[in-house]
Order: sequence, then C-alpha cells, then structure tokens
Amino acid sequence: MKSLTEQQSTSMVPPPKVAFSSEIDVTTKLVDSRYGLRHMTPTRCLVVVAHPLADSLCGQLGRDAQAALARAGHEVRLLDLHAAGFAPALTAAERSSYYAAFDQSELAAEIDDLSWAETLVLVFPTWWFGMPALMKGWFDRVWAPGVAYDHASDLGRIRPRLRSLRRVVAITTLGSPWWIDRLVLRQPVKRILKTAILGTCAPQAKLTFLSFYGCEQLDAAAVTRIQTRVASALAAI
Repeated sequence: MKSLTEQQSTSMVPPPKVAFSSEIDVTTKLVDSRYGLRHMTPTRCLVVVAHPLADSLCGQLGRDAQAALARAGHEVRLLDLHAAGFAPALTAAERSSYYAAFDQSELAAEIDDLSWAETLVLVFPTWWFGMPALMKGWFDRVWAPGVAYDHASDLGRIRPRLRSLRRVVAITTLGSPWWIDRLVLRQPVKRILKTAILGTCAPQAKLTFLSFYGCEQLDAAAVTRIQTRVASALAAI
C-alpha cells in the first residue's frame, strides 16, 4: 500500500491539460432548465478564488461561479487573490492594532467586499490538507476584529459581526483520494471553516462544502461532472 505522502504527492510526469467545458454548456443549460435559477431571490455574492494559475480547474470553477450567479440575477463581485496581488501576510501594523482599533488602511477594498456580501463562494485547492497561503491570509487579514467579529471585554468568547452573511459555498480540489481526507484526517479544512471561522464570525451562515478528489488525473468527462456539481450547488443559493 502507498504511504500517505505517496497518495497525496503528484506524479513526476505533469498531468495532461484537459479542456474545460464552457460555463454556458454546463451551467446555463443544466441549471436553468432543472433548477429554476430565474426564480431564486437575488443576493449579493462575493466569489473569492485562490490559485496562482488562471488556467487551473480552480480558475475555471471561479469563472463558472461568477457567470452562473450573474445569469441568475445575483449581484456578483469576483476577487481573484493572485491576480489582485493580494499579500497574505498579516502586517506588523495590523497585528499590533489587533486589540485596539484594527489598522484597515491596506484592506479597504477587501473589507468592503466581505461586509457587502450575503453569499460567499470560495474556490481554492487543498494543499497539505489545508488552505493555500493566499486563502488563509485572506482570512487572517480581512476577517479581523471590528470587521468579522468583536473581542469580548474580558477577551473571552468573541462576538460575531458578519450578520448579513447567509450562505457560504466552499469549492476545493485535492490530489489525494477521498478516504485520506475523510477517514484519516476527518476533513480538516471543512471543520476549521465551519466551526472555527463561520461558527464564531457568522454562525447563521449555511455552509455547503464541495471537495473534489484525484484532481491531478482528470479527463474531460470528470471535469464536466465537477462543473455540473458546482452548478447544482450554486442553483440552491
């Protein structure tokens, strides 16, 4: 049997490029006809993508999400963290102001996006069974005191601030097989997002978590199935 490290590692030979189905073929025809997107209540949707490659599966799924939500009548903002040059490291000024008035001077646009959103769609790869640095850094810097939560006066249980956030759809790709993530590690990314982050900052938000496994070796049919599942989840917003 392969070791855990061998199961999650990539092959020395890069996987072949797969042509992604267009969002029109996958999302418009399937979702509009089967799930009645036109009857959904419009919401303010923020799509956050964290992947360095624009032509990656994550990049395509982010574009699919943006297009599908816009066609459904939602108001959509797209934040591609890599394309935007987002710096994931918490600055010294931000950390030193964590228990005073948090320094928002470098984060005005990102904080405005988060505060504006009623629905949040996250698209990112799972690397080493955690969020990539860009996504983790977005949470570190933007989900800050005075923005996502307030400190208690005795520094006890924090108080949530993101009362307008009602839905979160997380879409993540993994190279590993399903059983390592689910049976061995018990879905660490999902547990952290649901309990530690949303549970304290937006406890009213409903989480839909989509994990796609074995993404280093996908053929065109597998990619289409992934796009279809994403379309179905977005149709429920």
